[in-house]
Amino acid sequence: MDGALARAVRRAAGDQPTSAWLADAARRKLRAEGLLRVVREWEKEHGELREAELVAARRRRGVRTRR
Repeated sequence: MDGALARAVRRAAGDQPTSAWLADAARRKLRAEGLLRVVREWEKEHGELREAELVAARRRRGVRTRR
């Protein structure tokens, strides 16, 4: 890990141990990858999600979109 990244991780970890912060980050990444796998499998069976469906889902979840 390069120095700048290591410093950013230590800052982000704050008072918690850096290893705990990194473990949490790894769990989140693995969960996101798992969710993407589920979506890809669903799309294979049902077709790709349309942009309108994605926008509606984001709206229901309260996710702001970039403009």
